Amino acid sequence: MSVGIDVGTRTIKVVELSKSGDKYKLKASGVIGYTGVDPDKLNDEKDFVPIVEALKKLYKEAKIYDKKVSISLPEFQVFTRTVSLPQLTDQEVSSAIKWEAEQYVPIPLSEAILQHQILERRDNNTPPDVLVLLVAAQKSLVEKYVKIVSMAGLNCVGVETELLSIVRSLAPSDQTVLIADIGAKGTDLAISKNGMLVFSRSIPTAGDAFTRAVAQSLGINATQAEQYKRTYGMSKDQLEGKVKQALDPIVRIVGEEIKKAMHFYQSEDKGESPGTLILTGGVTGMPDIVPTLSKILGIEVIIGNPFSKVEVDPKIAQSLQGYYPLYPVAVGLALRGD
Repeated sequence: MSVGIDVGTRTIKVVELSKSGDKYKLKASGVIGYTGVDPDKLNDEKDFVPIVEALKKLYKEAKIYDKKVSISLPEFQVFTRTVSLPQLTDQEVSSAIKWEAEQYVPIPLSEAILQHQILERRDNNTPPDVLVLLVAAQKSLVEKYVKIVSMAGLNCVGVETELLSIVRSLAPSDQTVLIADIGAKGTDLAISKNGMLVFSRSIPTAGDAFTRAVAQSLGINATQAEQYKRTYGMSKDQLEGKVKQALDPIVRIVGEEIKKAMHFYQSEDKGESPGTLILTGGVTGMPDIVPTLSKILGIEVIIGNPFSKVEVDPKIAQSLQGYYPLYPVAVGLALRGD
């Protein structure tokens, strides 16, 4: 068994998978909302209580008994970068990456936890080089997330960034694709090559900005605006296209940021242009968001299925379909097999 827990700013998601050979099967899953302090802002012991109690309740309701879990860190709180090094051995890369980190990581290394992954040995480049993914996070941030699960009586056996998890669950193993996770407070962008994260970027424009735009344009409160956004979205035929009109400028901002990310990857990293955008996050439920983004970007846009690499009972699969955007991180964490 392997368990992935995605602690978001408003919800907690959990997925348990069993493994047989090289295949994974869904054993249990669940999601629960909570109120309280955002996880990254937790400080006092009392601040942890609402989120810990919610996690305990979710574990019980989902009927999960395995205490070993993997967790993710929010993308906007971590530093991710690809670094080019000379043709070095794996051991030499491990030593060299610490020196490279001093140049790129914006926090003192004594306060950071570093991880790296060799992405590609580019023998045909002049000169030949090694492309390495460098990830850094503040120790204090990691400690907060580990404390959440330990206070819930669980044992943390793995920690990684949200985008690494999302790429593992959503990205195909034989293509270069772009993934956009449009959440409530931010949009995380990833470019995956052959199933590996090779580029990432976070932008602050996301679902909350969409809701504010609808509220201001139509003169309604945030709760109504959220409902209008989900019901009418980018449809020009619904409500005389007023919601679409309010959302258009914000969607275009997101589209332009995606274009910039693709351009930067192609020009700086000499990477292959992604032919598909895999969309995930709460915004995927907005009517006509897929054709709208496809038109802006000029590429195919599809909704990501986080269970595409997992065997799921057909009845359960049907009931989960509307909840796909909630699960990519939790599924990706469980697919680590820790």
